[in-house]
Amino acid sequence: MSDLFWLTKTGMHELAHLHFADADASYESARYAAFGVPYDGTTSFKPGTRFGPRAIREVSLNFESYEPSTGINLSLIPFTDLGDLAVSRLPEEVVRQVADVAGDIVRDGKVPVMLGGEHTATVGMVEAVEPEVYVVCDAHLDLREEFDGTPYSHGCVTRRVLDMVEDVVIIGARSGDSEQFEVAAERTQMYSADTVRELGIGAVLREVRERIGGKKVYLSIDADAIDCCLTPGLGTPEPFGMTPLDIREVVRTLAPRAAGFDYVEVAPFDSGQTAAVAAQIVREFIARHWVAGR
Repeated sequence: MSDLFWLTKTGMHELAHLHFADADASYESARYAAFGVPYDGTTSFKPGTRFGPRAIREVSLNFESYEPSTGINLSLIPFTDLGDLAVSRLPEEVVRQVADVAGDIVRDGKVPVMLGGEHTATVGMVEAVEPEVYVVCDAHLDLREEFDGTPYSHGCVTRRVLDMVEDVVIIGARSGDSEQFEVAAERTQMYSADTVRELGIGAVLREVRERIGGKKVYLSIDADAIDCCLTPGLGTPEPFGMTPLDIREVVRTLAPRAAGFDYVEVAPFDSGQTAAVAAQIVREFIARHWVAGR
C-alpha cells in the first residue's frame, strides 16, 4: 500500500477516539476500509470541513453496535478505519493522494469509504473506483469548469467526474449558475430538491434503479444535500433541501450496488447534528452493503 496510507494507519488507527466505532478489523481481514480527508483548501464560504472526519468518528461512538433495520451487529462486519490522510495544500495533489489510497484499497479487494472533508476529494475516489454510474446527493451542481483559479475546486467536482464517467445522476440540487443548469440538463440526470418533494424519494429511486441496472456505481453524499435548517454544520448551506430520511433511503437503496462511498462536507460547528447524521449514514451504507453481499 502507499506510504501515505501507512503513515495514517500506523500513526492514528490505535487511538479509539480517532477511529470509527466498530471499525476493529485488521486491514488484511477487512471488507470495508475507511479513511478521512481533513481538507477544506478550496472552501468558498465557511471553512471547517477539515474537522469533519474527526467529528464523524467521535459521534459514531455514541451509537449501539446493533443496527436494527438489518439485524446486524456492526462489530461483526470486517471493517477497518485507517485514519486520516496527511493532505497536501494543493487540491490537485489531494485528488492524487486520494486516488492513490483508494486505488490500493480497491486493488486489495475492499470497498473504500471516505470521510470528508470537502467534496474535491471525491474526484480521486472516482478515479480509483472507475464506476459506470456516479450518483451524488448535493445541493450544488458543482459543474463549473473552473472556480477561484482551479479546475479542482469543490465547485467543480461533478464536472471533473464527467471527464471520467458518462452516466451521472444528481439528486437534491438547488444551486448553480445558468451555465451549470444547462450542462446538467444536457449531460446528467438531475432531480432537484423540489422534484424529490413532488415525486417522493421512492419514485425518484425507482427511476434511478432502472437507469443503473447491473452497472457499477459510486455513491457520494454531500452533507449540504440536506436542508441546512435540519443539519446546519455546513460550509455552503442551502435551505429547502432534502431530509435525513431521504438520504437514508438513497443509501439503503443504492448501497448494495455501490463499489465505493463517501460522506463529505461536514463542517462541525453546529451542535453535532450534521456529524451524527453522517455517522449513521456511514453505518447504514456498510450494513446494507454487507447484507446484500452475503
